[in-house]
Amino acid sequence: MTHFQKKPTALLATAACLVTTCGAGLALAPPASATKSGSGASTGTGSVFKVNPVQSSGDESLTDQKDSATAVPAAQYATVQLRNLDGSGNLVGRWANVRTSTGPLAYSATNTFVYRRDDDRFEQVMAYFWVNQAQEYLQSLGFGSTLRPVNAESQDVRIDQYGIDNSYSTSKGDFLRFGKGGVDDAEDGEVIVHEYGHAVHDSQVPGFGSSLDAGSIGEAFGDYLAVTVGLDAADQYGWPVRTPAPCVADWDSISYTSTVPHCLRRLDTGRVLEDRRGEVHFDGTIWSAALWDIRQRYVTLGFTTRDWDRTLIDSQFDYAPDTSFSDAAKATYDKALADQGPAAAKAVKDAFAARHIYF
Repeated sequence: MTHFQKKPTALLATAACLVTTCGAGLALAPPASATKSGSGASTGTGSVFKVNPVQSSGDESLTDQKDSATAVPAAQYATVQLRNLDGSGNLVGRWANVRTSTGPLAYSATNTFVYRRDDDRFEQVMAYFWVNQAQEYLQSLGFGSTLRPVNAESQDVRIDQYGIDNSYSTSKGDFLRFGKGGVDDAEDGEVIVHEYGHAVHDSQVPGFGSSLDAGSIGEAFGDYLAVTVGLDAADQYGWPVRTPAPCVADWDSISYTSTVPHCLRRLDTGRVLEDRRGEVHFDGTIWSAALWDIRQRYVTLGFTTRDWDRTLIDSQFDYAPDTSFSDAAKATYDKALADQGPAAAKAVKDAFAARHIYF
């Protein structure tokens, strides 16, 4: 169980969160036998942020204003297809299932889910869209066809059910839970995909994250996947990216950061192994910096960022649940050698060495 930690404090206790958010008053997705009928169609329409409104606008002065609809300009919303729906009229589909929320669950007999951020159903649409988008990205890399499937299931998500400004993924129960406070977490596509990254690791290596290094790798991969899926979506839909690409959660972080650009974390720090603090989110920035560095090195060699993402994610099947940085780096190197050859493998080794991770 992993938090999307936002402040340099110790991890929050998760057992209490599970107790306090599992009581009465939660909206639960209706069963298939419910009397409401949907369109039967697998594609709908929804309104989402273009990853997040700070990234798409470049406006670092945006603030939450208590979920005000006017706090974010209308131009920062996008009307998108909601794919792979089950046709029930709910936000339930092949790869994502909005299971519970503190408010009414979104329902549309015509699969039309267009809301603004002052309506809690907006976050439900965000969660459905970005979980589906992340799985579609994995499948576009070959996972589930030429490669082993990765988390190829309908991922349960719970919206606004964590009473603090934080979110987490848990393998016990297999769901993602998004918190509220400041900018509600499910308003930022990168927060959603970060948590989905933990579900990816859990599906590849059951029990992953049982050591400090493995936990740090988990946080790093969540950050990396969030950025790479967001950048791919921006390219797919023609959305602008007006903040630094390595910046994670530009919108969500405006509530608790004072520096500009607003970033929860970045993928391009100069941190090395000796900088470790024994805290998974901080230590993870050492690993994520290597991942981002390798991404650039691949492009320089004439490979694509998708080549690197495919190799990275496929290599994670070979990680141990309690892997060390060194062992995981070696597994990644071996996969690069097999996939792209010696030059790519050297790029991987050199990038990890630059972070003082050797094997």
